[in-house]
Amino acid sequence: MIEPFLSAIPVLKRLEDAGYEAYFVGGSVRDFLLKREIDDVDIASAATPAEVKGIFSKTVDIGIEHGTVLVLVNNESYEITTFRTESEYLDYRRPKEVAFIRSLKEDLQRRDFTMNAIAMDRNGKLIDPFDGYSAIKEKKIQTVGRASDRFQEDALRMMRAVRFVSQLSFQIEEETVKALLKLVPLLENIAVERKRAEFEKLLVGKNLRNALEIILETNLYSFLPGLNQQKKPLEEMLKFNCEGLNKNDMWTLLIYCLDITEKAIEVFLRDWRLPLKEIREIQQVFILLKKRLQQEWTLYDLFSAGRDKIISTEKLYLALTGIKETDSVDYWIHLYETLPIKQRSEMNVTGTDLMDWFNKRGGPWLKEALMKIEQKIVEGKAVNDKQKIKEMLMECNLK
Repeated sequence: MIEPFLSAIPVLKRLEDAGYEAYFVGGSVRDFLLKREIDDVDIASAATPAEVKGIFSKTVDIGIEHGTVLVLVNNESYEITTFRTESEYLDYRRPKEVAFIRSLKEDLQRRDFTMNAIAMDRNGKLIDPFDGYSAIKEKKIQTVGRASDRFQEDALRMMRAVRFVSQLSFQIEEETVKALLKLVPLLENIAVERKRAEFEKLLVGKNLRNALEIILETNLYSFLPGLNQQKKPLEEMLKFNCEGLNKNDMWTLLIYCLDITEKAIEVFLRDWRLPLKEIREIQQVFILLKKRLQQEWTLYDLFSAGRDKIISTEKLYLALTGIKETDSVDYWIHLYETLPIKQRSEMNVTGTDLMDWFNKRGGPWLKEALMKIEQKIVEGKAVNDKQKIKEMLMECNLK
């Protein structure tokens, strides 16, 4: 047993001491068996929400109608969900109602894939009624029960299946693929935000290539924002080595392959419900990338971009060009680190200084003058010293 399970064992023990079964379940157990990094653990118990709240003094109702209570123990938080069954689903996503039960097997039976339907007790013993561990060893994505039933209950499970191909380098079992091919149009019923969450995880998976191939073969892409009838651009993405690219880098690469204009980028990303801050960052890197594909970085380009955007842009440049100069990023970052200033606030002259020196009000001239000074300092053509900058400007007779 490893962390974070070890720290959570006292939570299971308290539930058991009170007379209720309790287990680790879901993705954390799967990732433990795969020796993958585990961020947090999910706990399932026979205790109802009211019973859980009676056992732990500090709790938060975060999804109590679905049986989930957050408990706070030793400065850590844990989600405890009551064993449950689910009735018919609405909108191919949500169960109409849930019923709390005392059976672990029935609770596991409602889950999506066999690899996610494994429980583990506090001693590390597995409870695996649907042979999920065998599926993990065989690197197989297989639904619990009939795939068509699972996908019609929750259509997002189809995207989850493909996402796991990318993340885990597993293969989707044959009958599950057949159901996906038949039912993929049901994704129209799924909220964009939920599709985006799965798509972003897929984009940064180690086996993106296979996942993209499945997306293309099953026509799944037709039910994603802005990707209908975009088969060729998605096929283009298969050509590139995307290793080391982060989520926003992958959005930038996708936009490049789609040949979206700078003006249309925001519309495309808003359709995916991306936060505005991320949209702006992606737009900026895209503009830098287009320039980088035409020429090498100038010192002022490096200054304007900043460390993070230099790294993203250069990695994308290497991916698109197929250049294998792995020290390229380090070279440009080293050059960036040698710049005399990294941002305008580090200049030893301000707009107020300029207005005083030339007895002029603010206006467009001021922004232009500060930018010229900034560029000269960055390029080593001026020293970042107030008096010397003043003398330089007076010699130039700035008006």
